[in-house]
This record gives sequence, C-alpha cells and structure tokens, in this order.
Amino acid sequence: MDAALDLVAKKAPFSSLSLREVTKKAGVVPTAFYRHFTDMSALGLTLLDESFRTLRLMMREVRQHQLPNEQMIRGSMETYFNYVRNNRTYFLFVSKELYGGSATMRQAIRREIRLFVSELAMDMARFPFLINVSSQDLQMMATLVVNSVVALTQEMLELSEDDEAGQNEMLIMAEKQVRLIYFGVAQWRSEPDRIA
Repeated sequence: MDAALDLVAKKAPFSSLSLREVTKKAGVVPTAFYRHFTDMSALGLTLLDESFRTLRLMMREVRQHQLPNEQMIRGSMETYFNYVRNNRTYFLFVSKELYGGSATMRQAIRREIRLFVSELAMDMARFPFLINVSSQDLQMMATLVVNSVVALTQEMLELSEDDEAGQNEMLIMAEKQVRLIYFGVAQWRSEPDRIA
C-alpha cells in the first residue's frame, strides 16, 4: 500500500500503475501481491477505505462535542487540514483518482463524499437553530460545506509541503467559507418546489 501511494505521489494516477511497478517498489515478487489483494482495483479500494475511515471518525468526534460556533468550525477545519497535511500521499491519491481515475475508483470516492455529506446533515439536524429545516435542505447545506472543503483541499495539495503561510491561508479560507454557509443556513427559508 505504501509503495502504491509513493508511486502515485511522485508519478501518475493510480489507474496507470501496473502491478509489477507496485511490487517492484515494495520489494516483493508479483505473486506475493495476490496473498493480500485480488487485483489492482482491490488495492485501490483498500487505500480509499484506509484514507477515509480515520478521517470520518475524527470529524465525527469533533462535531459531537459542540454546537456550530466559531470554536467548533475552527476545530473541525484544523482537524481536517492537519489530517490532510499528515496524510498527504493519501489525499494526492484520492485527488488524482477523483478526477482522472477509473470509473470504479471515482464511484467509490463519490460514495465516501456522500457519506460525509449524510453524516454532516444528520449532525446539523440536532442544532437548535436548524430544528425547522427540512432534511432535504440540510442535505443541500451539508453538500455546500463538503464541496467547499473538497475544493480547498485540491488547492492545498497544489502548495508545497513546506509552504506554511499558504497552508494557513487555506485553513482561514475554509473556516470563513464554512462560517458563511452556517450563517446562511440560519437565515434559510425553503420555498416549495415550483413547476416552471
């Protein structure tokens, strides 16, 4: 897994890697690969699961402690961007696969993103100021938050690893965007769907 991530970080998308390249980088014979994975897709899906599982748990924990105030938003964004920094190769892998990988990988990443949206929408439903907001509107608002953070993650990955000023700027931008979305959520009044 580490060998595949290293190759992706330095080279092309995961979908362009061969089993031979990965096993050579890992220092094992190609037949050893099959003791752990059925094929390269299985390796890719395992990498995706590994990269998202821990992140979901961390974000869930941050959101469960507080209501959406400046500290929770800042804490969530710091937790997320620190995780991205510390797991940069995973996020480079996800980024490349989301926009240029195989259909299987793209679908798996989109499933993970939808799961983040659903979990965030459920958390938002427990906030007192959103008690009268429909579940459909909560889904839409959670989608705005997640899409904003995904876009900023892409920008952060384009920065060099030692660009602390740029990374801090991304964190501040993410915090501001999420605060703006929450401010809008508090003011939102859904209208019934109109037929044109």
